Amino acid sequence: MSISVLLVDDEQLVRAGLRAILESQPDIRVIGEAADGASVVPLVRQLRPDVVAMDVRMPLLDGIEATRAVLRAVPDPPRILVVTTFENDEYVYEALRAGADGFLLKRARPAEIVHAVRLAAEGESLLFPAAVRSFAAARGGNKRAREAMDRAALTEREAEVLRLMARGLTNAEIAGHLVIGAETVKTHVSAVLAKLGARDRTQAVIAAYESGFVVPG
Repeated sequence: MSISVLLVDDEQLVRAGLRAILESQPDIRVIGEAADGASVVPLVRQLRPDVVAMDVRMPLLDGIEATRAVLRAVPDPPRILVVTTFENDEYVYEALRAGADGFLLKRARPAEIVHAVRLAAEGESLLFPAAVRSFAAARGGNKRAREAMDRAALTEREAEVLRLMARGLTNAEIAGHLVIGAETVKTHVSAVLAKLGARDRTQAVIAAYESGFVVPG
């Protein structure tokens, strides 16, 4: 089964580079391009991509607002990876908080870009924990996030899984760490997301940091 990708970046050269990298893979198809976030919602509705690779900084509508627009307007929305030059960009963290599933760096190696797209399509999240922690540190102990975490009433195993998610581990890595089956991990992850009201792993990890459940560093 192939993965369909929509590329959104105001730099044509960046789009061309990403297209070349992704289309070198037999299981990935680039089905469209856009030069600004304002075009994303209609294109997503028309093309129904599995993954949107979206520049975080664009002149008319940036990646943060475009992400919000897609999640608000499109039923069963695609996975969204924001593309950025710097991993410590405040815009990246805000895009993740807005609902993006992860991010990748424009300077990333081709194999890393392909890996990120595949992980996103599979429902995993590609996080750079150090970068996420650096922004979360300034927001730790958020009262609303802490109250939501308390209401979630995670079991001991669910809490353990969330802490490993916050370290950036995939389901397979969590399974190996806890010596349990991959399907069991999926069940625990689904329970964590449901209890936290999180769209995906990224949102759960951000909630973990901002509530103080996981302490940066």
